[in-house]
Amino acid sequence: MESLAAAAVPLKAKLGVCHQLCFSPFNMKTHSCLLSISSSPLHCQSSRSRFFTASSKLSAARKRDKKISCEFDGKVNGFSSDSGDSRFLDRQRALDAAMNDINSSFGKGSVTRLGSAGGALVETFPSGCLTLDLALGGGLPKGRIVEIFGPESSGKTTLALHAIAEVQKLGGNAMLVDAEHAFDPAYSKALGVDVENLIVCQPDNGEMALEIADRMCRSGAIDLICVDSVSALTPRAEIEGEIGMQQIGLQARLMSQALRKMSGNASKAGCTLIFLNQIRYKSALRSIGKFHFLATDYVAYSAFCKIGVYYGNPEVTSGGIALKFFASVRLEIRSTGKIKSVKGDEDVGVRVRVRVQKSKVSRPYKQAEFEIIFGEGVSKLGCMLDCAEMMDIVVRKGAWYSYGDQSEVLNSYQIENLEDLTIAVIEAL
Repeated sequence: MESLAAAAVPLKAKLGVCHQLCFSPFNMKTHSCLLSISSSPLHCQSSRSRFFTASSKLSAARKRDKKISCEFDGKVNGFSSDSGDSRFLDRQRALDAAMNDINSSFGKGSVTRLGSAGGALVETFPSGCLTLDLALGGGLPKGRIVEIFGPESSGKTTLALHAIAEVQKLGGNAMLVDAEHAFDPAYSKALGVDVENLIVCQPDNGEMALEIADRMCRSGAIDLICVDSVSALTPRAEIEGEIGMQQIGLQARLMSQALRKMSGNASKAGCTLIFLNQIRYKSALRSIGKFHFLATDYVAYSAFCKIGVYYGNPEVTSGGIALKFFASVRLEIRSTGKIKSVKGDEDVGVRVRVRVQKSKVSRPYKQAEFEIIFGEGVSKLGCMLDCAEMMDIVVRKGAWYSYGDQSEVLNSYQIENLEDLTIAVIEAL
């Protein structure tokens, strides 16, 4: 019995080893063959040898997989690193050869890399209103088309004259296409416009106005051209015809053709085109000429010609929709209230709100408010205070502005010594 007990000890140890090998996580395929363990030590030894053989095969397979993945790491699009470098150099040579061929055929600069051309950033110039410059992200863009539209007496011409004055202060040349024949030199001079050096054109028809503007733009010597206004660009056929004759789509086709030519020329010359536009309202006519429409048919037709739509915004701008697409910036200006005098017996100005309806050069749908004083233009001091208030430089409490340890009355026209405030706003910008 003692000998049997002595023989059972190593057998129990071997069975324990086999039991641990059976539940090893390295190879699940060996589990089934090792679960049926006999009491023979030789069988355990053979199972152990098979397990180590399977483990060595598994480790070899892992090494082979790792070797394969390392071989593919240096390949790009099916080519090795060496062949990829040579192919990349060949593609660059082919690209340079194609660009040189195009530039020799169509002129130098026809195709170029944006980084070497230096045209990644859009240059701007001041609009004459500090709050509007903040809303535009720096000012009006150079070489782009800008549309300013709004109702009557809202400040469209005043805003355009301020932009002309700012361009002239920077040493540039400006031109005003006065299609409405309503230019006021005295008011323009009060706004800061150099009337003596301002180029003014009062065309006879729309074709003449746009052709002159295009030629001046292609000269490369003009920095700003302002057309006042699109609604006054009357086609030649309409002028030569009789009053009452229907001229459908003439002005829209005129604007579309002109903008196709002028947009590229303005970008190359760095000339900004400002178009002032008026607002029209959709009518609710149910008969046009000889054609009469039922309620159901009329809704379908109204979506076509912008007439008789009983939903949505009834306001449209004249001159077709081409200007909406070609314009990089569209500004909607509206009056929000009147400014009374100190005594309160008369109106001395209006407060307007400008909304950036479209902008390809900055964030759109921003708003700017400022004051327009009759005979003086945009209130520089009011714009400065509004910007200082937005930047928490000046704190407004009721009818008082407080700047540092000083407090002044709300009447901004009586505030003196604003040099420190101006410097603080400029530093904040």
